[in-house]
Amino acid sequence: MKRAFILILFVIAGLSACKKDANDTAYDKSYKAWQSFKAESKNSYTYTVTSGSVFGYGSETKITVQNGNVIARDYYAYKLEYTSSTTPPIKTTTEQWHEDKASLGQHNSGASLLTLDQVYQKAKNEWLAVNKKENTTYFEANNNGMISVATHAAIGCQDDCSIGIHISEIKAL
Repeated sequence: MKRAFILILFVIAGLSACKKDANDTAYDKSYKAWQSFKAESKNSYTYTVTSGSVFGYGSETKITVQNGNVIARDYYAYKLEYTSSTTPPIKTTTEQWHEDKASLGQHNSGASLLTLDQVYQKAKNEWLAVNKKENTTYFEANNNGMISVATHAAIGCQDDCSIGIHISEIKAL
C-alpha cells in the first residue's frame, strides 16, 4: 500500500511538472533562452533592430552591449525604389551613422539605447501588455529561441501602425 501511494505521488508530481512546462508562455521560454545566452556571452553581444514601411522605407540599428552596458550604436536607413515588377528594388541609403561610447544618443533616429534585459522588460510591460480587445499582439522568438518580434497594433489598423520591436539578429561578442 505504501509503495502504491509513493508511486501515485511520483506520477502526480511528474504530470504537474509536464503541465507547468506546457503552460510556459512563448515569452517565458524566450526569456529563459535569453538568460542562458546572457550567461554564455558574459552579457556582451550585439543585436540588430529592423524597421520597415509599406511605403518603401526601412532601417537597421545595430546595438553593441559589453558587460551589460550599451557601448555603440550603428544606424543605416534606406528607401526601396521599384523600377519594374520583374526586377528587385534598388536600395538607396538615406542616412547612416555610428555612435561610440562617448557619442551615444547624439542622433534622434535609430532604435533606442536598450540592453536586451530592457527590451524584454519593455516587451512584457508595454508592447505586449495592452488591451487585447483593442489591439492584436505579436511575439516571436526566432533568434535561437530569443526575442525577434514583440509588437502590438490597433485592431483594424492597415499601414505602419505596429508598436514594439523587430530584432533580426542577436550575436555574442
